[in-house]
Amino acid sequence: MYHFSATLQGEFEAVIQKVTEALKAEGFGVLTEIDVKATFKAKLDVDRLPYRILGACNPTFAHKALEAEPDIGLLLPCNVVVREEENSDITVAFMDPQAVLSLVDRDDIAELANEVRTRLERVRDAISEN
Repeated sequence: MYHFSATLQGEFEAVIQKVTEALKAEGFGVLTEIDVKATFKAKLDVDRLPYRILGACNPTFAHKALEAEPDIGLLLPCNVVVREEENSDITVAFMDPQAVLSLVDRDDIAELANEVRTRLERVRDAISEN
């Protein structure tokens, strides 16, 4: 698998805020935010349920990864998808850094990927509480 996820109930924007705060607590910032719903409407005149891609980055880990392998930037940041389902549940899916960074095939990068995954799992667990 290339991802892991959590299912939440609530208002979409409130879930975005909750995810952003949980990421911050684990040392991640959101560098980019792509509103797929708005983009598809504007560019294709297609209506869809809310779907947001958050480009999350932990600067410490990104720095270590880039120092070890300059082209690893092609695999960064860690994307988090927040999407509304037909039944109004909100799915929060996390890119699995172990799966993605295994493409580099280096032990030092694998160690970083393990730590990043652990932190993202803690984010998933934190947003799943309550």
